[in-house]
Amino acid sequence: MNGSISINQARLSARLAELGAIGALPGGGVCRLALTDADKAGRQWLIDRMLDLGLEIAIDAIGNIRGVRAGRENGLPVMMGSHIDTVATGGVYDGNLGVLAGLEVIERLNECGVRTRRPLAVAAFTNEEGARFPPDMMGSGVAQGALDLAAMLSSKDDAGATVADELARIGFAGDAPPGAFDAAAFIELHIEQGPVLERAGIEIGAVSGVQGISWTEFTVSGQSNHAGTTPMAMRRDAGVVAARIALAARAVADELGPPQVATVGVFDLTPDLVNVVPAKARITVDLRNTDDDVLKQAEATVAAAAKEAAAAEGCSVEARSLARFAPVAFAPDAVAAVEASAKARGHSVMRLPSGAGHDAQMYAPNCPTGMIFVPSRDGLSHNIKEFTAPEQLEAGANVLLDVILQLAGAET
Repeated sequence: MNGSISINQARLSARLAELGAIGALPGGGVCRLALTDADKAGRQWLIDRMLDLGLEIAIDAIGNIRGVRAGRENGLPVMMGSHIDTVATGGVYDGNLGVLAGLEVIERLNECGVRTRRPLAVAAFTNEEGARFPPDMMGSGVAQGALDLAAMLSSKDDAGATVADELARIGFAGDAPPGAFDAAAFIELHIEQGPVLERAGIEIGAVSGVQGISWTEFTVSGQSNHAGTTPMAMRRDAGVVAARIALAARAVADELGPPQVATVGVFDLTPDLVNVVPAKARITVDLRNTDDDVLKQAEATVAAAAKEAAAAEGCSVEARSLARFAPVAFAPDAVAAVEASAKARGHSVMRLPSGAGHDAQMYAPNCPTGMIFVPSRDGLSHNIKEFTAPEQLEAGANVLLDVILQLAGAET
């Protein structure tokens, strides 16, 4: 049946624009941080679309949303999905494509009278970005037992609000227990969020796995003092220590080489005044690698550099893990199915690992899991200029359709 049905590209693009209007930013892009009022509105919009398709809706204890289309047989569904929360200056495709393409697949099957042996499901997972509450992949992590529900419900944002409080406030503290969203297989369509496919002129990425992710927050304590009267040798400058940590992170990535990457995303100084030696500094280090042993080496190197820098400056330093996920390999059969569908539809395809974390990695240890990438223009994501062309969206969604039919067993 592969290739005999295709998705409605115009409808998919229209829905991406419609959801993107919820939390829209001036000049483009969207801000729909997890469990905000904008997220609440997006969630309700999604549920309304699921109800339009006759799906059975469930919401679990961490706020994940799932809609199920019945199959001829009972049992675990073949699941599609991703997330609809965004970073503060996000685009309209990241996460949203995987959810709305799943809806489009089901709508096309309804229109064409195609049943499947297994049930089909579309899911939208809570706080995938981790932009408001640490860690990222929170909802899918709880759903698959990788993250503890109680600990995640107590996670706080910068204002002190907890996940539990905000779920209750927006009315999405569901009653389905963790584990209720298990799947027979999981396939996620996503924009690449990087430049590899575009630079290679490739239309479809068959994702081989997700690299490991380590987020660490370092808090440095020194002593504030007058910037003009304090001799350099007598300073306990927390800012200098933080800067040395940042340089150490960059140096370890340069030393280890690709695919190791390192990013300092937060660099806060207190009291943050032009003429005062900083008393405190807070810095985050994001390390990623496809090899867990190498990732551990990078973590150890940066941690040692932080202690050495603090000692040299007469400061103290504390490290706190914000997130830690080991590298994940996707099911070989799922990767091969993506490749086969792309080729059958006349698309160029290549295998590549994901540099970003995704909900699919949480399902990979528990069921056959795969991902489909489509190109991101100029490699941009988490950016209001994020863009993937309509024909590229269509190509990816058609591959998703083919793979889902193969996994769920199509019956006309």
